[in-house]
Amino acid sequence: MLKKLMIAAATIAMAACSQGGSPVVDAPVPAAPETESLASAGNDYAEMANWLCHPDKPVDACSVDLTATEISADGSTQLIPFEPAAGPAFDCFYIYPTVSFDVTPNSDMVAGPEELNVVANQFARYGEACRLFAPMYRQTTLLELRNQMTTGQTAADDAMRYADVIDSWNAYLTTENDGRGVVLVGHSQGAGMIYEMLKKDILASPAREQLIAVHAIGYGTGIDPATGLAAGLPVCTDGAQTECLVSFESFREAVPPPSNSWFGKTQNGKRAVCTNPASLSGDDGNLKAIMPRQSLGRLAPNDYGVAVDTPFVTLPGLLTAECLSNETHDWLAVTVHTDPADPRADDIPGDLIVNGEVVSDWGLHLVDMNLAMGNLVGLAKVQGRAWLDTQNAE
Repeated sequence: MLKKLMIAAATIAMAACSQGGSPVVDAPVPAAPETESLASAGNDYAEMANWLCHPDKPVDACSVDLTATEISADGSTQLIPFEPAAGPAFDCFYIYPTVSFDVTPNSDMVAGPEELNVVANQFARYGEACRLFAPMYRQTTLLELRNQMTTGQTAADDAMRYADVIDSWNAYLTTENDGRGVVLVGHSQGAGMIYEMLKKDILASPAREQLIAVHAIGYGTGIDPATGLAAGLPVCTDGAQTECLVSFESFREAVPPPSNSWFGKTQNGKRAVCTNPASLSGDDGNLKAIMPRQSLGRLAPNDYGVAVDTPFVTLPGLLTAECLSNETHDWLAVTVHTDPADPRADDIPGDLIVNGEVVSDWGLHLVDMNLAMGNLVGLAKVQGRAWLDTQNAE
């Protein structure tokens, strides 16, 4: 399942980035070295160059303009400035999804526009709640995942990829954590890396005591029917619950996952996790979407019905969500409440489109986190406070 989900992410990202006039260029993929894993040549995470976001980095990828324009149903607009937390009492640690356009099987450690873009879209806004840590890592690249799709083989070094992730985590624990609580955040390949961290290193270590919650989005994990646990953790059922998992894979309400979709699929008798962040955050199912004004690779801004010039757009009242299930899948169903009579756009971007056709298998994976960004950040605040209250009571 790991390979198939990452391949799906590669397909989506490559198609999305080629729609607006920036096609992905075909390039040869070097063969894997016939020596031991390159993981032995590790990265030094004491060096700020190896972090996208870090409190000690003077100008980092999270220090960007996050101003949003709120577009109400009547077309009126309001500027929503970003307000970072003052002296946040806990941390957030993020692993980004499959985005690298590098032409090697594993990416390099130089941040390109794609890494910078995804951090702004998926993680920087968590700065309302916590200190932000986002390491670079030598992830499996988009082109290598496409190679997997066409050949069934890979030259990517998975051990090197994981070594980077866990080395950055251990560096954070050693030099920065100092007993602070931490929320783990990841999407797609990044969420898969978080599951691997939990299994191999975190849950059996003292660091588990610092775990506030896990927000691992867009990458399925199953619920063990014997224990009720998923990825070794209980599934969050209440906004103030800590040491639990938040996970979902989103589809339009009118287009549920087809039987061949890997997103949200039951595997080996284990139902996929679906937690509704719009319920856990106390928003009664209303999604607080924070959408990009212009997506990477597109020449024109996304159409929200009203012209705006801020990097992000919010659309109050337009989207709601609920977790649904059928015989084979569990997913977050997103309903768009349209009104053709008002000037606001009646739809949102996010589908994978190939040759003008929507590919229903992938749902809204491309914008999983944008759809619920306001809810996820609000949930992190509540979970952080709950964890701190528990610590103070001991």
